[in-house]
Amino acid sequence: MLIACHAWAYNNLPLEQAAGTIARLGFRAIDLGTGPHLDTARAARTPEAQATVIRGLLARLNLHLTDLYLMLPQINAPEPDRREAALELFEQLVPFALALGTPGITVSPGIIHPDGHEHSLARSIPALLRILDAVDETDLRISFEPHMDSVAQRPEDALLLLEAAPGLSLTLDYAHFTCQGIVRREVAPLLEHVAHVHIRQARRGQLQTAHDQGTLNLNDLLEDLHAVGYRGALTIEYMTTFGWHNMQRINISQETIRTRDAVRAIRDRLEKRSVVR
Repeated sequence: MLIACHAWAYNNLPLEQAAGTIARLGFRAIDLGTGPHLDTARAARTPEAQATVIRGLLARLNLHLTDLYLMLPQINAPEPDRREAALELFEQLVPFALALGTPGITVSPGIIHPDGHEHSLARSIPALLRILDAVDETDLRISFEPHMDSVAQRPEDALLLLEAAPGLSLTLDYAHFTCQGIVRREVAPLLEHVAHVHIRQARRGQLQTAHDQGTLNLNDLLEDLHAVGYRGALTIEYMTTFGWHNMQRINISQETIRTRDAVRAIRDRLEKRSVVR
């Protein structure tokens, strides 16, 4: 299981500085995503050119790309024109993702809109099916993240989407479940669908905490993932969105290193145990 760092940890820096910081911390793998590091309109217009710039930057820093997060939370908006705009943008970004060489794309399943969870969830299904159709002739993996404020922030709703959209997989950020007080047995049915993982310490009511203040049991998480055969990336993802769902203001680099080292120790033990067997 390769350990990566999400560029969102340094959204306060230009991409070149963010990626450089991640490389200097000793990471050899990185996740990228929408936001200040990616001009989606420009990437849609000139996908090859924009991908070439980013690939060159990552190559100079000896960084391997592990995922591209295209947030696009309006794919299930109540207004047809807003939905269409978000879905068309995704389709226009597929050539960029292919040129970039990402192994997969993570998307939001859509947020809960003013007309409520049930209607928002229902609109997410055709949107996700269209997203899958857009990459049907590629090798791109498509997964969604059950994040706070989304239609799938509860495990049962995430399972519903997985069942309704065959071929869809999951990007697991356990902190969103920890923040809600959702326990291990409730998350267990999702694990076989996991294709990518984000890791950040959290506790009930706090979507981000310092490493030593969190209650997310990293040993249990990695044990469970290992047991279902997950061998993909483990991306450390502390974020600068302090205050969102009570995310604590922390020293990003310090907590990233602490969590990375804890994850590495557990991973190495699991891999050594597998070899011995």
